[in-house]
Amino acid sequence: MAATCEVNTWLVVFALLMVLTIQLQYFGVSADPQVPCFFIFGDSLADNGNNNKLPTVAKANYLPYGIDFPDGPTGRFTNGRTTVDILAELLGFEKRIPPYANAKNSDILDGVNYASGTAGILRKTGKHAGQNVDFRNQLKNHQKLVSRLVKVLGNETLAKERLNKCLYWVELGNNDYINNYYLPDLYPSSSIYTPQQFANLLIDNHRDKLQNLYGYGARKVALIGLGLIGCIPNSISVYGTNGSACVDYMNDAVQIFNKKLVALVDQLNKNFTDAQFIYINTNAIGSEDPAAAGFKVWDVGCCVVNDIGQCAPSETPCENRNEYVFWDSYHPTEALNLITANRVYNSSDPTTSYPTDVNHLVQSSPAEHYSVVLKQMPQ
Repeated sequence: MAATCEVNTWLVVFALLMVLTIQLQYFGVSADPQVPCFFIFGDSLADNGNNNKLPTVAKANYLPYGIDFPDGPTGRFTNGRTTVDILAELLGFEKRIPPYANAKNSDILDGVNYASGTAGILRKTGKHAGQNVDFRNQLKNHQKLVSRLVKVLGNETLAKERLNKCLYWVELGNNDYINNYYLPDLYPSSSIYTPQQFANLLIDNHRDKLQNLYGYGARKVALIGLGLIGCIPNSISVYGTNGSACVDYMNDAVQIFNKKLVALVDQLNKNFTDAQFIYINTNAIGSEDPAAAGFKVWDVGCCVVNDIGQCAPSETPCENRNEYVFWDSYHPTEALNLITANRVYNSSDPTTSYPTDVNHLVQSSPAEHYSVVLKQMPQ
């Protein structure tokens, strides 16, 4: 358990977050956004409706999903807002970033969300559940959108200038473990690769795709590390913990990936001096004492789940949703998303955001960022 002072600090942070959320929700944000647009690449942690029309069981467009969201069930895999929803508010966007699946030309100036439930870095990941839009195809969609943006703005120069100033959020890789490596009956990955080799495979694929993203104009990029997948309710119930609080070998495996992702951030910043890449350590955020933030339940989800760990349709969820870490067997509640978004946006701790946080990323110039990177890189 955390020390008393640490507990009190977390409770204060949580209270401030709730106040901030109320202000954002009811009073709006009057200032211009800190960046002209926000592009989101990811999986079900960020999906806001892209899976709704796909032939897949990985959908969240029904109650009780969205029970606390103003628009009801939209395809978000939580009870309310996702981390990227809240982050967009913190960045100053008055409108929500739309899903790519139904974004009109009038929407794309602010950016779009490409995230797709069960998607991964690898193309095969999650396909047992049905179709998804993996990272490769999310990039293809972005390439199409860049062409649309050129037409909307009138020329390539204006489009490039805008795209260079946008924030890019890349949160993929969790499913490559949850819905690939640790499903040996459906995928051969764990019999082919050791955890070290599998992490290398993912990083090599990730590097190639991120270089493509840079080629499409991305210059301010947040790379999100993998979470404690061994602590999600599904992992605990399916694999067992052998006396530990979580499935330790799963957490150990994703930590190998995370360390390599930090090294990739350093490499990308060194190779592309006009760009700015940062690493967000959600693993560290997730390892904080949940009780210190006011949570009382962290080993089961708030909603009644079906046989695949998603909320059973129309079943009544728990009423005390702010006391639960998880909404279903995989995804966090809005209460945890509030904490994560705030820590991602503004953190002076390099173990959480390296080499800087999102707030400083969107405000700094490439030259300023590169000087910080050089100081923090191992000599």
